[in-house]
Amino acid sequence: CINQSAMDSVKMEKAEKYLSDHKIRPVFEYLTAHIIKTRPSHPLDAMILSLQELKANGLDGKKKPTVIFVLGGPGAGKGTNCQKLVQEYGFVHLSAGDLLRAAKQTDSDEGRLIAECIKNGDIVPGHITISLLKQAMNKDLDAIYLIDGFPREIKQGIEFERDITPCRFVLFFECDEDILVKRLLKRGETSNRTDDNEESIKKRLATYHNQSLPVIDYFDCYDKVKKINSAGTMDEVWDNVKKSVSSLL
Repeated sequence: CINQSAMDSVKMEKAEKYLSDHKIRPVFEYLTAHIIKTRPSHPLDAMILSLQELKANGLDGKKKPTVIFVLGGPGAGKGTNCQKLVQEYGFVHLSAGDLLRAAKQTDSDEGRLIAECIKNGDIVPGHITISLLKQAMNKDLDAIYLIDGFPREIKQGIEFERDITPCRFVLFFECDEDILVKRLLKRGETSNRTDDNEESIKKRLATYHNQSLPVIDYFDCYDKVKKINSAGTMDEVWDNVKKSVSSLL
C-alpha cells in the first residue's frame, strides 16, 4: 500500500507538471468557470465556441493576430505572391529571411550566429526567429500576417503556435527542384544575396528537403495545408493563391 501510494504521488506530480508546462490547467479552469457562470443549454457547443474565442484572444484577453504560414522551396515564388496579396488585400508580409538578414547586421553574438547559419544554409535556432516575428507582429494585432519562409522545422511551428497563436493555414508553393535552381541562379545575378550562389543553393535545398518538408506533412495532418503549383505561369499561380485565401476575405 505504501509503495502504491508513493507511485500515485509521483504520477500526480508528473500530471501537475504536464498541465503546467503545456498551459492546460488555465484553459480547463477558464472553461469550467464559464460553463458554471453562464449555464448554457448546450454545454458542449458552448465549450467549443469558448475554445475558438481563446484561440483568437487568449486567456489574458489580448487579441491575437491572424497568421498564414507561407512555405515552399527557395525560389518557389513565396515572396512574389506575398507582395501581390499585400497590394490586393492589405495583408502584412513578414519574411523570416528578411528579418534574420537584418538582425545578422547587428554587432552581437546572435547576429554572428545568424550570419553563419545563413552562409551555411542551416536553420537559425527557432527561438531567435520567433522572437523577431513576435516583435514585428506586436505592432498591429488586427492585421492578417503572411509569414514567409517559416516554420522551417516542425519544432518551430509547434513553439510558435504554443507561444504566439495558431496559424489559420499554410500556403505551400510546390515546384520541381530544377526549376528552383534556375530561378535562384538567375536571381543571384542581381540580388547581391550571399546565399544566391550554386553552393549555398544546394545546401538550402538539402535543408529544405530534410527539415522543412516534414513541416508540410505535420500541418497536413490537421487539414491546414493549401497547396499551390508554382511551376505554372504567374497568372495561374496568382489565381490559385486568391482562391486559397478567399475564406479570409
